[in-house]
Amino acid sequence: MANHQSSVKRIRQSAKKRIQNKYYSKSTRNAIKTLRNTKKKETATEFLPKVTSMLDKLAKRNQIHKNKAANLKSELTRHVNSL
Repeated sequence: MANHQSSVKRIRQSAKKRIQNKYYSKSTRNAIKTLRNTKKKETATEFLPKVTSMLDKLAKRNQIHKNKAANLKSELTRHVNSL
């Protein structure tokens, strides 16, 4: 166990951050999966900006690389346009 008060606090902070990061990543992955499985163009078109925003936020937080976010957004946009 940690000996210093600052290290105990750092453990608390990192545990809280880990839970938040896991939540944001998992909810974004679920949103991507939902968008890919959508068959109606109207629903997909209105859902795409929300998913794009989620990907941008993950890239801003450095949870995923900005190029990966761009590739995912491009792929999802192509998918929605093909419906």
